[in-house]
Order: sequence, then C-alpha cells, then structure tokens
Amino acid sequence: MNSTKNMNFGIIGNCKSAALINENGSIDWCCLPKFDSPSIFAKILDNDKGGSFELVTESKFEISQKYSGDSCILATRFESKEEAFELIDFMPRFQMENGQYYAPPELIRFIKPLKGNPKIQFQYDPRLEYAQGLTTHSSKHNAIVSEVDAPIHDSLFLYTNANHQSVLNKETITLEHTLFFSISYNEKLQLPSLSSCLLDYERTKVYWLNWCAKTPVFEQYNELIQRSAMTLKLMSYDKTGAVLAAVTTSLPETIGEVRNWDYRFCWIRDASMVIRVISKLGHKRIVKNFINYIVELIPDKEKKLQIMYGINGEEILTEKILDHFSGYENSKPVRIGNAAYSQKQNDIYGILMDAIHAEMKEFPSDFERSEEIWSIVKGIVWVVKNNWQKADKGIWEFRSEDQHFTFSKVLCWVAIDRAIKIANLVGKQQTALKWIPIKEAIKEDIETNAWNEEVQAYTQSYNSKYLDASVLLIEQYGFVSAEEERFKKTVKAIEKELAYNGLLYRYKNQDDFGLPSSSFTVCTFWFINSLIKIGEVEKAKKYFEDLLSYSNHLDLFSEDIDFDSKRLLGNFPQAYSHLALIDTALSFNAVNKNNLNVDWS
Repeated sequence: MNSTKNMNFGIIGNCKSAALINENGSIDWCCLPKFDSPSIFAKILDNDKGGSFELVTESKFEISQKYSGDSCILATRFESKEEAFELIDFMPRFQMENGQYYAPPELIRFIKPLKGNPKIQFQYDPRLEYAQGLTTHSSKHNAIVSEVDAPIHDSLFLYTNANHQSVLNKETITLEHTLFFSISYNEKLQLPSLSSCLLDYERTKVYWLNWCAKTPVFEQYNELIQRSAMTLKLMSYDKTGAVLAAVTTSLPETIGEVRNWDYRFCWIRDASMVIRVISKLGHKRIVKNFINYIVELIPDKEKKLQIMYGINGEEILTEKILDHFSGYENSKPVRIGNAAYSQKQNDIYGILMDAIHAEMKEFPSDFERSEEIWSIVKGIVWVVKNNWQKADKGIWEFRSEDQHFTFSKVLCWVAIDRAIKIANLVGKQQTALKWIPIKEAIKEDIETNAWNEEVQAYTQSYNSKYLDASVLLIEQYGFVSAEEERFKKTVKAIEKELAYNGLLYRYKNQDDFGLPSSSFTVCTFWFINSLIKIGEVEKAKKYFEDLLSYSNHLDLFSEDIDFDSKRLLGNFPQAYSHLALIDTALSFNAVNKNNLNVDWS
C-alpha cells in the first residue's frame, strides 16, 4: 500500500520538534524550529507544493523500515541482489555534562553503502513558511542555504559531505562512502562533519536507551507499550512541559471532508490523560514538567482554564486557512491554529485534577511547588462548584449549542473527588469535609438525569437517547465500579449501538458536520478496556489483537480508522490513541497481577 494511503510514516523528534518520514525514506513533514512553526517540508499536505527530501534510485530495491532498537532513530533499508544501502534518520537529543539537554532544531540523516555501488538522486526540496512564498536554494557559507522572503524572511541550512552542486541540480550520485546530511534551522558556527554527526547519533541512541530503561518490563505487549511511551515522549515539548495532541495539522478524519484540524497544541484533557499514563510508567520528568506548565498557566487564583493552549502557553490560537495547499488527498481546508481554544468544556477540570492527584500519589516526596499546586486545586474546586450545573461543548467539541454532557458532569464529580483526596494527602482534612456535599450533589444529579431507563445505559447527555463512547470512562475515573449493573448494561448497549466492523463510533448522532463516518481510534481502546473490567477478557483480547493489526508498519496509530478499509486517518501520530493503547495493555497485564513487575493498584 502507498504510504500516503495508510500513513506509513515513522516519526522522529527531540522534544522540540518532529518529522514524518514515509516508508520510502522521504521526509514529508517537518516544522522548524518548533512543533508549531511553519513547515519546511509539507508534502503530506500538498504533493506538488509542500516540499520534501526524497531519494530516487536507478535500480529497483526492496525497502524495509524499522526503529533502531529501543530508540526513536529510524532506519530505512534499500536492498537488491547486487546493491544495498541504509538510510538513518534522527533528531539529536542527549544530556550534556552540565545536565542540560542538547536538542537543536536539526535533523540528521546518513546514507550508508552496504553492498555494491548504488546510484542515488537526492531531491532536496524544502519549501519554507508553509510554501507561501518562493523558496530559493544556493550554495554558500559551506552549506546549501534555502531562503524565502514572503510572507516573512526565513532560511534553512543544509550541511553535507555530498557535492553541493550535485544535490542542488538533483544529479545522480554513486554511493561509495557514507554521506551525511544535517538540516539545521540555524547557521552552524562549527561546521558539521561526518564524525560529529556520528557522535550525535551515538549520544542520541544512548539517550533513548537510558530513557527506555526506566520503563518497567511487562509480560504482555511490552514492545508496544515501549513504542507508545516513546511516541508520547516525542510529543512532549521539553521547554515548557506542554504535551501535544499530535505533530500534524489538517490530516482529515474522513477523506474529502472538512474535519481537518491543527493538533500541534496542548489540550489540557489529552495532556493530562498522557501524564496519568506516563506516571504509571515511572517517568518523573515529563510528569513534573507538565505540572509546571499548568502552574505557569494559572498564576492567578481566579483565572479559569482554557481547554487548550499553545506549546509556550499562548492563549490566542486564531484559526487560519492555507488556501494554496490542496490538502491531504485533496481534503480541504488546510488549517493552522484552532478556534476550539475559546470553547467551554467542563471536563478538563476533572481530568487535570486526576493528573495532579496521580502525580502526588506516585511521587509523594517530589513537590517543589506544592503550595502553588494546592492553590490551583482550591481554584478548580471553586470553578467546578460554580459551573458544574451549566451546559458546555463536551469532550468532542461540538460547535453548536451547549448541552449537559454526561462525561462533562462525571468529570466535574472527578474534580471534587480528587480534590478531596489531595486535601487529605496534604493534611487539609477539614477542607476535604466541606467539599463532600458538592461531590454528592453532582453524583445524584448524574444518576437522575444521565441514566436512560429505556435505553438501559448512561447516555451522551441529559434526557437523551444517544449513546457515546466517552461514557465508558466513568468506570476508569471511579464514578462507578465495574461490578455495578448500570455500568455493565452501558457497555453492552454501547457495543450493540456503536460497534461496527471491529471498531467503535464515538457517537452516531449528527454533529456540526453531519454524521461521523470514521472510527475515533481511542474509543475502541476504551471499549476494550471496559470489556476487560466487566470480565469479558477473551472478547476484549480478540478486539485488541484486531485493532493492533490496523496500526501502520511501525506500530503507530493516527486519530481515526476507516471502518471498512481500516486505513489510518486524522492527525498522526495521535497522543490519545497511544495513551489508550498503553492503558489497555496495562489492563491485560493486570488481569493477573502476579505477572506484573509493578503493582499499579
């Protein structure tokens, strides 16, 4: 299958930015110097205008691609009977002697001959600033310099031991020794060489090996848990602690439709869910950084949280359309920015509070900013107390009128429940007692209005008959137990109504853009997890194995999956999908806790 047909891309990155490389070794997406910067390669959004860095060979090769061990270094192997070479791609990241992390806005690739003398044409064609202006290329200052003057001046530097003119003219080169290409947003003060790039490679490999060594080893699905954890790490922005929903923009939920969004931002909901899972794996740094990010977002006690922010804490994320791009398989519009930042979604408070509580529970002695965090906890309780009875846009960000969504209400309950637990952890038992009546009032309201006797399930919203996969999370967040009949019946009702071809709809009712036509990947994981919880482990296992088979060749998932073809759709890779994969895999391991290296209870 063509890479663009099933998102057969590998992701590389260094917690500052990331790039997507297709199964044939073409860099089809990259933004520098940061995740949310304008693209330098965007072929994924426009085949002709986007720009890429491709290899064209004279001979026909069998091509295979994999990550190099427990790392985010991508290896693409080209092999025929007479010739073979390997393409290595990575973005440098390693710890220096002063304890700081070296993670420049730079991508390094090696082309290493293995057999024969392969002939290769390098089609190096960056298009800066989302290809909005004409990018020119020239050889100067010991580099190939790419420049654009509109809409603003920008530049990019390519350092290589290949002949510059041959690269610029796209001439065929006989591969006789290892070539390196260092694509840097900044002009280098020390000229890169093959040996310096190889040193960065070794240091980066060691960084990832050390990082992975901190993750516990599991009896089941260990490699998948590890790869998903690394993918989530790649989507964290080290400078501030923000966690991205995905590294791309405008990859459509359905081909040819308009559900195309920019996901290069930090949704409080998605990020908090990531942190909750990562904390289970013992990765302190990413958890601590995110909590610091939240503390910086809320300097004032009365300040309400937005549902999302820019990776540097930006509050205004104005949505614009790039009309000149044709879009992924002609799926327009291509958007940058996201208008959802102004929406009101009450569930974010509960999800954030759950993440804070998880951090305090997992790392009880690791609180440098505990007083600030306690102020945030009290502030969230105040907001929830005054807003939980109000309608909102819900987890799916409906752009129509506000509704009383069940998931939002349950997460308001979670906010108060976790606040009570945090209060007890920090010795504020009297405060905790004052909050119990709020928690009980929310609980009663949900049980009265969200349960539909006719449907025999908790429904999408109050006084509705529509079912919604998000309601499956009520057990995970402790609102009900898996033994309760209402939860069991809800799981059964959702399976009957929303399951189709081994996947789940989010919901089946019409939204702002019509009827959903693809499966939101995370929903199937939630459903599988729910099946495990109610004791239907064998059925869950079948669903899980089928779902895993729909990943791309590197075990990566996007936001959506087509019900019939099973092709990946939506932004890629998706944090939601990978955190849910880990969570579900942990549930399978926990079925028999004796098989676990760590007790997660």
